[in-house]
Amino acid sequence: MNSDYLERILNARVYDVAQESPLEYAANLSTRLHNKILLKREDMQSVFSFKLRGAYNKMAQLSRPILKQGVIAASAGNHAQGVALAAKKLGTTAIIVMPVTTPEVKINAVRARGGQVVLEGDTYDDACAYAKQLGEQKGLTFIHPFDDPDVIAGQGTIGMEILRQYQQPIHAIMVAIGGGGLISGIAAYIKRLRPEIKIIGVEPVDADAMSQSLQAGKRVRLSQVGLFADGVAVREVGEETFRLCQKYVDEIILVSTDDTCAAIKDVFEDTRSILEPAGALAIAGIKAYVERENIRDQTLVAIACGANMNFDRLRFVAERAEFGEKREAIFAVTIPEARGSFRKFCQCIGRHNLTEFNYRIADAEKAYIFVGISIQNREDAANIARTFVQNGFETIDLTDDELAKMHLRHMVGGRSPLAENELLYRFEFPERPGALMDFLNCMSPNWNISLFHYRNNGADYGRIAIGVQVPPDEMEQWQAFLETLGYVYWDESQNPAYKLFL
Repeated sequence: MNSDYLERILNARVYDVAQESPLEYAANLSTRLHNKILLKREDMQSVFSFKLRGAYNKMAQLSRPILKQGVIAASAGNHAQGVALAAKKLGTTAIIVMPVTTPEVKINAVRARGGQVVLEGDTYDDACAYAKQLGEQKGLTFIHPFDDPDVIAGQGTIGMEILRQYQQPIHAIMVAIGGGGLISGIAAYIKRLRPEIKIIGVEPVDADAMSQSLQAGKRVRLSQVGLFADGVAVREVGEETFRLCQKYVDEIILVSTDDTCAAIKDVFEDTRSILEPAGALAIAGIKAYVERENIRDQTLVAIACGANMNFDRLRFVAERAEFGEKREAIFAVTIPEARGSFRKFCQCIGRHNLTEFNYRIADAEKAYIFVGISIQNREDAANIARTFVQNGFETIDLTDDELAKMHLRHMVGGRSPLAENELLYRFEFPERPGALMDFLNCMSPNWNISLFHYRNNGADYGRIAIGVQVPPDEMEQWQAFLETLGYVYWDESQNPAYKLFL
């Protein structure tokens, strides 16, 4: 199959619509990581992602009569734009089925390129099932976003370009993985010609279908996927892409949402371009790999694979990048409610900048302070915590606490004597018009809501912190309710920050 893919990639028809994207030196990132970091700028394609390569190559291979009948695809956005553009170029029609959670910027971009958009389902999988059904009814050819040899070969042309553009030694190429089409194409080409180059996949910790599949030795279907990096939010990888990854991919690195936000910031500082979360995964992967392996003076390539970013998401990205960069730490600090305590507390912070300070009187003897502080690295945070403790202030480091980062920092307000039998939960649900009301309608009228926090972050999914008063003898019903609700949830009732501040 090696030569088959080599031949397919060499003969792929992509340059009618795609450009040979630049391989750019990232000066700031290279200096910081003590390695040569090169970015393959697929975000500079006309549809702001690599996806038009595979879509066009697949459609250009179709016979004239089949092409004339029209095509259909399912996509959260980037593949959709590639198919719409290819259809326009090849003089045919394209229907694109997109999840209802798709950012407006991607829907508008597909329509602008002449694609007909149908919104269906919360996830890519829902949209895909509907697209296949609709395609059969209307006699349209389904253009798969990743699990198709011609699509894979189209994406593989990126590997061909990298070797042509940089002929010196390369230690590793990092590639984001959703369904696996991009990494399969690049790996099939690179491993044939330069087998010593490592091919490393990067997935979000909450959308790691390929990582789990490779560990299990068979394709694993995830029951749910995190939606932040919507371009890779795939529950099950392709059959052919799984086969190729088993054969050619050296390893997979998992990165968090905070790591991804920090990588978006890194690329912005080097290029003044804003990648979408999926587009920045490879850069987050390089940072994790360099830290783990402690390597220096090597050449590492990251595929900057997409820039279809919703503007409203930037607030969330900017907020979380500081955590990903380890530039902000948050603490819960307990100080005596007595004169001079506050001055002593401020002296502990010293010359560090405060990013957040929340306090409300709640106890006659103790003051509970929620504080955010700018730091240089995690060691810096540990030193600050140590200083607090040495000065007799009880301290909890909340830097990695999702409840604190997402909700508590916006709502520190003291305890309520009325909140008897309160349970605290975090929930996530697909963000779309009416989603919050749908969630509230699911809540049983038997239980009183005693606390609620929701903030729209311009992301594809909403996050809620909710306090519910459930009498001890109704816990069984509460558990049953959680299981039937169908949303991802976390029980935060024992969270120390919740106990201190709320």
